[in-house]
Order: sequence, then structure tokens, then C-alpha cells
Amino acid sequence: MARSGDPQGDGGEPVLPRASSSTRLRSRPDPFLVVCRCFSVITSLTAILCIAVNVLSAVRSFKNGADVFDGIFRCYAVVIAFFVVLAETEWGFIIKFWKVLEYWAGRGMLQIFVAVMTRAFPDYTERQKDLVLLQNIASYMLLACGVVYVFSGILCIGFLKRSRQQKEITREQAVQDLEVSYESCSKLAFWSTSCLDDFLSMYSFV
Repeated sequence: MARSGDPQGDGGEPVLPRASSSTRLRSRPDPFLVVCRCFSVITSLTAILCIAVNVLSAVRSFKNGADVFDGIFRCYAVVIAFFVVLAETEWGFIIKFWKVLEYWAGRGMLQIFVAVMTRAFPDYTERQKDLVLLQNIASYMLLACGVVYVFSGILCIGFLKRSRQQKEITREQAVQDLEVSYESCSKLAFWSTSCLDDFLSMYSFV
């Protein structure tokens, strides 16, 4: 008869308790990294808004045919803003070839440059009033993000983020290794218990 304190399965076999340490570790993400990811998403959305505004400005410039140079300028702004979005994804391929984007100060200066390009050469005619409003909103938002990135880079916040990311990756890997080890031990314990039960059954039969 099993004791009241020993958990048992349907067949009367002991069931090992599940490890809860991995759940506790995974349920508490680093608040600092969460804030950094949220700010990165905001910056990416702002850069996408700049891309949309510059594309619209380029289309209108080429369509009217009055200012082809402004259209070409907007095309360059679109390309550079696209790199801003890629930098926020921290894609390894981009960081490998443009190491300056790994540092927050470099990202901030690039964002400020795109904001200035988006704001440059505005058309203040009544017909383009809606487009000018979008240019102002997108450029000032990306300018604010760039300034935050530059000052954060000066304060070594980017280095702190990379350090905490490395610690989080190491911790997740350790949790995965513990889960694999726990599953292996559980299977081994179940197999040993089954063999012991078979041996005891044979011995009692004899």
C-alpha cells in the first residue's frame, strides 16, 4: 500500500514531481530588456512611417515632374530609413557588415539623419498641407528616438543591454539543459521501477 504522502499514478506506480524551477525562471523576464524591446518597436514603427511619407513625397514629385531632384532625394531617404528598421531587428547579417549599427550612438545618428532628410525641402502649398503634416510628425518622432539613442549610447546603456541579453540567453540554455536532464532521469527512474516490480513479481511467484 502506498503511503499518503507518495503521489501515485493510475497503475500504482510512483510519479516524479515536475520541476517548477524552469517555469519560475521563464515567467520573470528582465524588465530592462522588455523596455528596450518596446522602445525598439516604437523606433521601427516611426522609421516605417518615415518610409511611407518619403515614398508618398517621391511619387508626387515624379508625378508632377516639377521637382525630380526632390523625388531622388526622397528615394535615398527611403533606403536609409529601411536600414534603420533593419538595425532595430538586430539581424546578425546586418550587424556583421555594419558594426557601427551595433552601438546605440551610431543608430541614433543614423535616425537623426533620416529625420532631417524627411523634414528637408517641405512643400508649404495648400495642396500639400496633409503631406507636410505627416512629414513633421514622422521626422520629429524619429528625431526624438535618435536623440534618446545617442544619449543612451553615451551612458553605455547599449552595452548593458547586450550584457543582459547574453545572460538571458545563457539562462535559457541552462533551463533547456535542465529540462532535458530531468526528462532523462524521469525515464530512467520509470524504467528502473518497472524492472524492480517485475523482479519482485517473479520472486513472489517462485
